[in-house]
Amino acid sequence: MSELHFSPRPDKKDLDEALAFSPKFDGNGLIAAMAVDHQTREPLMLAYMNEESLKMTIEKGEAVYYSRSRQEIWHKGATSGHTQKIHEIRTDCDQDALILYVTQQGAGACHTGRRSCFYRAIKFPPNNPVDLAFTDDEKTFDPSEVYGK
Repeated sequence: MSELHFSPRPDKKDLDEALAFSPKFDGNGLIAAMAVDHQTREPLMLAYMNEESLKMTIEKGEAVYYSRSRQEIWHKGATSGHTQKIHEIRTDCDQDALILYVTQQGAGACHTGRRSCFYRAIKFPPNNPVDLAFTDDEKTFDPSEVYGK
């Protein structure tokens, strides 16, 4: 287990200006973490971290998430080689969300074979029901080759 410790959460009025990192995990022990390309500012993916994976991320300098579907720690790129090198981690005013500025190593962040998980957008003006349009349909790698069947 990690030697890192987070600060206790101060009261709300002190939290906005506090320099102590005291992340607020939700009722499931998770915090949202948005990975963004540190140069282009392109959103790459949204995932979640628990306390252990957040500490591992800080210690390794690479993104480590918590998989809600598999209920386990997930070192991004451990299978694919598509790791995310951390440049900066920011937290919002009440410290319940994170932005990870990363260098995406390898061909992409998305398990579908694309560079980013955000490859569709809502069409405006909207239809009813609301439709999506591809903003980037280029696959940068073949997921079946990287992850198997």
